[in-house]
Amino acid sequence: MAEWSVERGALRTPRAAGLAGVVFALLLAAAIVLVRLGIPQGADAMTAQGFTDSTRRNAVRTALALVPFAGIFFLWFIGAVRAHVGAVEDKFLATVFLGSGLVFTATLFGAAAAAGAVLAVTHPSGTAPGPVSWDFGRHLAYVLLTEYAMRMAAVFVCSLSVMGRRLGVLPRPLTVLGFLTALTLLVAASNVPWAELVFPAWSLVLSGYILAVSGRARPPDGV
Repeated sequence: MAEWSVERGALRTPRAAGLAGVVFALLLAAAIVLVRLGIPQGADAMTAQGFTDSTRRNAVRTALALVPFAGIFFLWFIGAVRAHVGAVEDKFLATVFLGSGLVFTATLFGAAAAAGAVLAVTHPSGTAPGPVSWDFGRHLAYVLLTEYAMRMAAVFVCSLSVMGRRLGVLPRPLTVLGFLTALTLLVAASNVPWAELVFPAWSLVLSGYILAVSGRARPPDGV
């Protein structure tokens, strides 16, 4: 049974990484859905007047509350994977994996801050923000999310898939799924609404696999 860390000639799968990945995937997916519903883009884009609806503002507020926790669990996921890969990690891939993950987190926080700015310019009285402020904040939030954060997510997915395949801890179907996810994030995320949801979906599948393998591979007590 393949595992992630070097111990008695085998690699041990980090259960902590699986748990963190599941929580991250659910939180990120919820935040993306809420932002998409609260501040639509493209053909469904609303005017500044439409954002005076309290339901939409509450959706954005909830998404902004979830993003920091999604970032925390994502960093936990990165740390758990790197700690358990240990001495067998490829330095080049590990650097790309870590760097892309950190840049993704920073850019995700930037997109959340931009969405928060859209919310802030809506006055407490419920009046609509000015059209210039509305358009700038909305476009900035989506550019950071779809153009930059998702492309860093693509690099993260690709590097982890290659690293997992080289170490023999990821099956071929999961590696292929990772490459398809990376391609989708690189090409479609900035043009196809909701395409960014493939990243939390991939994270959920990967984390489920890690949890399943770690459960089967856990040695008995005292061994």
